[in-house]
Amino acid sequence: MTKRKPSHPGEVLLEDVIKPLGVTITQAAKDLGVTRKTLSELVNQKASLSPEMAVRIGAATKTSPESWMSMQMKVDLWNASQKKPTNVQRFRKAG
Repeated sequence: MTKRKPSHPGEVLLEDVIKPLGVTITQAAKDLGVTRKTLSELVNQKASLSPEMAVRIGAATKTSPESWMSMQMKVDLWNASQKKPTNVQRFRKAG
């Protein structure tokens, strides 16, 4: 795992798509067919990207939903790796 936290898909959407286009969050939410609150929570990294939202963003940006979901998976795995469980043991051969 990388030491640097991966970029959240909401941050990427905001910085690489919404801001360069000069679109407001309100307009972007309308274009995506979601509420302003839903989009705001995503771009402010308060919510994770859902598969449904990945499909919407993919359609709006002509990119693959898989690429957006991959970003979320990397963030989720990075977050999980920061809290490694201490009670896990390696599997051993029985007998």
